[in-house]
Amino acid sequence: MRRVLILGGTAEARALAAGLVAEGVHVITSLAGRVANPRLPEGEVRQGGFGGPDGLAAWLRAERADALVDATHPFAARMTASAAEAAARTGVPLLALRRPGWQEGPGDVWERVPSLHEAAALLTAPMRVFLTTGRRSLPVFAPVRGVWFLARSVDPPEPPIPDNVQVLLDRGPYTVEGERALIRRHRLDVLVTKDSGGTMTAAKLTAARELGLRVIMIDRPPPPPGVPVVCTVEEALSWTLASPWSQG
Repeated sequence: MRRVLILGGTAEARALAAGLVAEGVHVITSLAGRVANPRLPEGEVRQGGFGGPDGLAAWLRAERADALVDATHPFAARMTASAAEAAARTGVPLLALRRPGWQEGPGDVWERVPSLHEAAALLTAPMRVFLTTGRRSLPVFAPVRGVWFLARSVDPPEPPIPDNVQVLLDRGPYTVEGERALIRRHRLDVLVTKDSGGTMTAAKLTAARELGLRVIMIDRPPPPPGVPVVCTVEEALSWTLASPWSQG
């Protein structure tokens, strides 16, 4: 039976796992363990990291994996780099599955920046900021003086929580109506977010446009050179099932 390792944690990874399982492929999805109660995919699930490219390469060899699909979050740059290095060492075919990023439209007021630190540098007092960049990014933003943050994340950030930060624990998908009400209730005037793409969290962008909020959009890191990239689950499923290595 063909064996495919999916580096998961996204909705696309879960959909790909379901499609491959339906085709009779032995799927192992690896979850890094950064979310306390992740949504589990079909097939076998492996929790925890590999210990960098060395550990991942050793796993691919030991488990005789036929292919590797990197379907992690678009900002999981370290895991993506490890996947590329491990695949190159072992000769295991690698595909990156990345949903398309968000595109600015009429009425949007966006500023694109390449990093969290450059986003933080654009914040000045007095501002009330809707921060949706993940709990691990909070130390980058909290020191900005005169700025108040509503920081939304799935799991709580590490304490202590600064006085200028209110944490909102929630998980998408979100609605435009709900995001609009949230922005009004907290009198927010700036949205800081990562260009994660997808529909589960896109409602905040629509609400921001309707209410005239400034959006600071952090660009996603590029994939490693030489790694093929597809944007849809259907393309990833086709690659996995139709590649020459999958026959036999």
